[in-house]
Amino acid sequence: MPKIVFVCREGSDEPRVAASPESVKRLTGLGLAVVIESGAGLASGVRDADFEATGARIAGAGEVGTADIILRVNRPTAAEMASYKAGAVVFAVMDPYGNEAALADMAKAGLTTFAMELMPRITRAQSMDVLSSQANLAGYRAVIDASHEYGRAMPMMMTAAGTVPAAKVFVMGAGVAGLQAIATARRLGAVVSATDVRPAAKEQVASLGAKFIAVEDEEFKAAETTAGYAKPMSAEYQAKQAALVAEHIAKQDIVITTALIPGRPAPKLVSRAMLASMKPGSVAVDLAVERGGNIEGSEKGKVADVEGVTVIGYANVAGRIAASASALYARNLFAFIETMVDKTTKEFAVNTEDELVKATMLTHGGQVVHPNFAAAAAAFVIETPAAAPVATVDPVVTTADAKPVRARKKPAVADAENAGDATAEEKL
Repeated sequence: MPKIVFVCREGSDEPRVAASPESVKRLTGLGLAVVIESGAGLASGVRDADFEATGARIAGAGEVGTADIILRVNRPTAAEMASYKAGAVVFAVMDPYGNEAALADMAKAGLTTFAMELMPRITRAQSMDVLSSQANLAGYRAVIDASHEYGRAMPMMMTAAGTVPAAKVFVMGAGVAGLQAIATARRLGAVVSATDVRPAAKEQVASLGAKFIAVEDEEFKAAETTAGYAKPMSAEYQAKQAALVAEHIAKQDIVITTALIPGRPAPKLVSRAMLASMKPGSVAVDLAVERGGNIEGSEKGKVADVEGVTVIGYANVAGRIAASASALYARNLFAFIETMVDKTTKEFAVNTEDELVKATMLTHGGQVVHPNFAAAAAAFVIETPAAAPVATVDPVVTTADAKPVRARKKPAVADAENAGDATAEEKL
């Protein structure tokens, strides 16, 4: 009997969905039975009939209790988990940092859970990288939102009545979202500059036609982790960089901030004083607002006036392009699930020795198993559920003797806009 994959309808504040007609077709091709919760794709422009046409069955929320595999955009709530059967495998963006109580709840429910945002930055996993796929769209949307609020034209225009100067756009953080913001602003005709504390970003910024702004001392040259993330900088460097940035921001029309470090509050990059130095009608976009924000005075989910600058603090920016974001996220999920399905027998199994599983598995067998969160989650009472243990879902987990998954060839990168497998500012 094929394993049942259930795609959940998200809450009212999440327009994305964890499947697309394309991914449904490919999942059924792996021998899985796909069930879509009625209305799950409507906010992303996908009708139930579109899913049915590619092999899915439409059902009510109550059928999630029969599912072996559950696909979501966001981590399930405690109320939602109450309907899941013990042993079910859940894939979602779990937001585990600071949410150890929720991880403990998932462990108590007997769920095997995977945090898609913890996917390692290796060649084999590029097609599964949720952070990059969603950050790419967030960077694009940030520029579109900024141009909407900006009361002037973006490109230089030479008319019979005179010349309209090009807008000056400054992007802070040159990872995936930042690079896409740079590329989009350049396409719209703006004069673009950018900054980042990672030395590797300088070449990528320049390749997109933007000017790089940074204090390039010895600390700057060593400001990147082996995983490609920005290291926390010293107070001395931050002071020098802040002085340079403050001088530069005063001359800009639009500022877009994208800086995030996993597991930490968003660093404050733009102060009220910096905003006050900008011209009337200027715009700032804070893509890190959900983690506390890079811009002083930004408000989550709102467009605020701060020192005369329009500060955009929309939450879930990728969700503002739900159709595209859902399609990319569905491909990420499929690429990961495909590694767990034997191509010959069509059996789904989780190989706990696989490097991708080790990096992303949060809970299994009634315990929080991820080394980064297990200790903190131990503060919460974790008891193995009285319901059927994980082993009752046949077969869910195998060890290293399972058929190995094949490595994926790294796709060619046409330009720095599509590079970004090492970034400091992913945003969902």
